[in-house]
Amino acid sequence: MALKHETQTDILLYINGEFTSASSGTTIKNMNPFTNEQINEVAEGQSEDINKAVAAAREAFDHGPWKTMKLTKRMAYIYRIADLIDEEVEKISYLESLDTGLPISQTRKMVSRASENFRFYARMVESRLIGDAYQVDDEFINYTINAPVGVAGLITPWNAPFMLETWKVAPALATGNTVVLKPAELSPLSANLLAEIIHKADLPKGVFNVVHGYGETAGDALVKHPDVQLISFTGETKTGSTIIKNSADTLKSCSMELGGKSPIIVFDDADFERALDACVWGIYSFNGERCTANSRLFVQEGIKDEFIAALKKRVANIKIGDPLDVATEVGPLIDKGHFTKVKGYLDIAKEEGTEVITADIPAEIAKGNFVAPTLILNAKNHMRVAQEEIFGPVLTVMTFKDEEEAIKLANDIKYGLAGYVWTNDIKRGHRVAHKVEAGMLWVNAQNVRDLRTPFGGSKSSGIGREGGHYGFEFYTEQKIIHVSITDHHIQQFGK
Repeated sequence: MALKHETQTDILLYINGEFTSASSGTTIKNMNPFTNEQINEVAEGQSEDINKAVAAAREAFDHGPWKTMKLTKRMAYIYRIADLIDEEVEKISYLESLDTGLPISQTRKMVSRASENFRFYARMVESRLIGDAYQVDDEFINYTINAPVGVAGLITPWNAPFMLETWKVAPALATGNTVVLKPAELSPLSANLLAEIIHKADLPKGVFNVVHGYGETAGDALVKHPDVQLISFTGETKTGSTIIKNSADTLKSCSMELGGKSPIIVFDDADFERALDACVWGIYSFNGERCTANSRLFVQEGIKDEFIAALKKRVANIKIGDPLDVATEVGPLIDKGHFTKVKGYLDIAKEEGTEVITADIPAEIAKGNFVAPTLILNAKNHMRVAQEEIFGPVLTVMTFKDEEEAIKLANDIKYGLAGYVWTNDIKRGHRVAHKVEAGMLWVNAQNVRDLRTPFGGSKSSGIGREGGHYGFEFYTEQKIIHVSITDHHIQQFGK
């Protein structure tokens, strides 16, 4: 049963503890991907608004209590945010589905993960944000401390926005930094609710700020601002490259989680049904709009006919429809522009000589941005549909003869975010996982996250790691303190 599509109030910026209109007074129309009707209007922040938000964050970092308050007090704020998120699970899930087209059965799980992001990083700061000590004979004790860096500029994507916003905000705040968040302009609803939650948690003014707007204006101003020390970005590879270039003049630290075209390799000795479950879930969940989606399937020739036949049957049974219907498995894509892009790749696939298996969209939902779960068969790894990130519910299927060829095909691409290996030969599973060029590999498993582990990619899929204590390398500055414990020898010049 579908929930009601309710009208939402207009969205403001959140700067220095207050909700405010954009300086220019201009707004962005926020559209519903299921109906293509307007949900509300969003204040369009530009460079002047970024300047105000950064000034507030800078003041809060330099002169406010946030970075210097007792750890227990700062963590109490972080735990409070988590508790407030839990109180709003249904509302956040609803807004996320309304705004993005993601099925509500999936957004509910992501919101639960969002509150855990804050609790997890509170625990990590309490237990793992530690230094080292080095004794040098009887002359010195040298030790390290981890200090917050300053103002963190966080730029987040439109897919799974709430979870990914908290994934960045939680470690930034927990380690003592102040934040300016620039959410994706296509999915502002849950970011606004995060601002309301943090406002309710009563953080000191300026510690957390939100500026909605376009990447080319608000995002660019944030990247180039001299008082911002950190830029964490999740999104498309080309944009990430531009951000790195534009941040170079002010020598910012950058963390980039970028695009992916991840392989799933299914050997003929794999657990057939479990591999099938993982393959279907890994590409068609979240409407295929996920960076770690297993969008390239390599199936060993011995089982290709049986596996492809099973894929066809499963894909044909996937339920598409209203994202607010709990039975929906695949909803509409984020907006008309992205819909057109994904549909264009189906035309490219046909031009490249592949077989495209997709379904017609039922008339009652045809006004939405729907692309039916799609299989591209008889593809070759050099084709555009096998090399370029489509970011939709589209699986490109290829075959391989042996382990050596599987590894070669998996690595013959510019991306290196994730990979999946299915085999009951555990030695082979380890070998292949070691040789596939990606930041994250799963063997006989779908994309199950352990928050303690590093998250990130190689090649064109990113720079740096988030997750666990690995994020501390980005969100803190490590200092070494040298302390003399004796009157050690000092050379005397000019005496």
